[in-house]
Parts: sequence; C-alpha cells; structure tokens
Amino acid sequence: MTDSVIMNLCKKSDVPKDGGFKVEKGEFSLAVFQVNGEFFVLDDLCTHGPGSLSQGYLDEYIIECDFHAGCFDVRNGEVTAPPCMVPARTFKVVFDPEDVVIKVPQSSSTE
Repeated sequence: MTDSVIMNLCKKSDVPKDGGFKVEKGEFSLAVFQVNGEFFVLDDLCTHGPGSLSQGYLDEYIIECDFHAGCFDVRNGEVTAPPCMVPARTFKVVFDPEDVVIKVPQSSSTE
C-alpha cells in the first residue's frame, strides 16, 4: 500500500472554465485544468520538450502543448498526438467544495 500526502493547490475559482492554470508548490510545477466542471492535474512540463501544458490549447479533454503541438488527454495523461511519446504524470483530485486538492504518492515527494 502506497501512502500519499494531500496537497492543496489553488482555489477552484482560480482555474478558468475549459482552461488551464499553472501552480508551483514546492518541487512541483503542475497544470490544473477545468473541463465541464471537473478538475484534472498533470505535471506542467511536457514530456517531449520545454513546453508548458498549462499554457497550451485545451479542446475538451485534450491539451495541446505550446512547444511542439503534441497532445495529451488531461483525464489520464495519455499521449493523443505526436511528437510526444511518453505520457504525462497525472494526480488524483480529491473532492473539496472550494479548492483543487490532490493526492501525491509519498514516493513522488522525494524523487
């Protein structure tokens, strides 16, 4: 069983509807997305290059990186378009009425 830490990222109102928002917390640089009232969190750095996913173009659940136009599904981090080949790391969002809160595996906080 993996222990996890709860991390409060931002107010839900900070994240634009059908858009992204960058959050830096400690060693983490994260992209928070709101799609149809749901919140999703991925590493902000694209797995292909120095692009920022939070600054990309969001179309429904697909985020297009602002660097080389590779795409990921914000729900699971899976690659949906090249040149990206490595999925983006995602984080489980925990319900909170006002804030975006995630679970971070203990091993992630020490890597």
